Amino acid sequence: MDYDAILNDIYADVQPLLGHGAIATYIPELAHVDPLKFGMAVQRLDGRVHTIGDAHERFSIQSISKLFTLTLAMQREGDAMWQRLGREPSGNAFNSLVQLEYEHGIPRNPFINAGALVVTDIILSHFGNAQQSVLDFVRRLSQTDDLTFDAAVAASERATGFRNAAMGYFLKSFGNLHNDTVAVLDAYFHHCSLAMSCSELARAATFLANGGRLPWNDESIVTASQAKYINSLMLTCGTYDSVGDFAYRVGLPGKSGVGGGIVAVMPEEFAVCVWSPALNESGNSLAGTRALELFTTLTGISIF
Repeated sequence: MDYDAILNDIYADVQPLLGHGAIATYIPELAHVDPLKFGMAVQRLDGRVHTIGDAHERFSIQSISKLFTLTLAMQREGDAMWQRLGREPSGNAFNSLVQLEYEHGIPRNPFINAGALVVTDIILSHFGNAQQSVLDFVRRLSQTDDLTFDAAVAASERATGFRNAAMGYFLKSFGNLHNDTVAVLDAYFHHCSLAMSCSELARAATFLANGGRLPWNDESIVTASQAKYINSLMLTCGTYDSVGDFAYRVGLPGKSGVGGGIVAVMPEEFAVCVWSPALNESGNSLAGTRALELFTTLTGISIF
């Protein structure tokens, strides 16, 4: 498979789409990002990596961080965590308060904002310092020691994250946050502000393509069954309320973020990450979704 040629074809094809869609300006710091940026990286399990465009430029990974916090929580809690969380697609906006009230404070899945707050609460209970624990974990997964939070983005989210704050206190009212709500919110905003590149994110996700083990040293991150569970949640819940369309078009388990990144995995083959900041109506990267659709079409590789 000539991945470099395929990435070049994709890069040419998506050029007319760059800048179309909308930047997530409701997080003010993200409004400064160049909407014409585009990067893509494929990390294969044999160690080879293929990149195009701005694949080595770091960006705010936002909700992609929920993939890593879920993994940490699953390591510590196992199936017990599902007493506090569902595993179903939401069918509603990722920050819906109505659904949370209707379902009595049990978030529909760990990738909507309310679910990610519960996951952060679990990490806080086990580690104490949720920010540093997540940062250390992602550094290990990506083999990148200088990863850090973007302080400006974290401050921007804290200053404007009123709906997330409401969700946090709402969860607390149902007894589904065990730690101080402000501490949970602060940790959550920091996780979302993590700055990573496509190449770093693709490397960090390879354990999910490798049965839960890091391909370069065979270290176990989660069990093979847990890797399957996480991949299934990405497929059914990982791209906001357009998971059906994403599965139809791309055919890979994926997790997106409103920073414009999408990371996806093909078990036993690779992890792939694309970044293009302008979003479609569902909050997923417009050009990035098209790039991944082209990638699975041109390679003929998907889970279906």
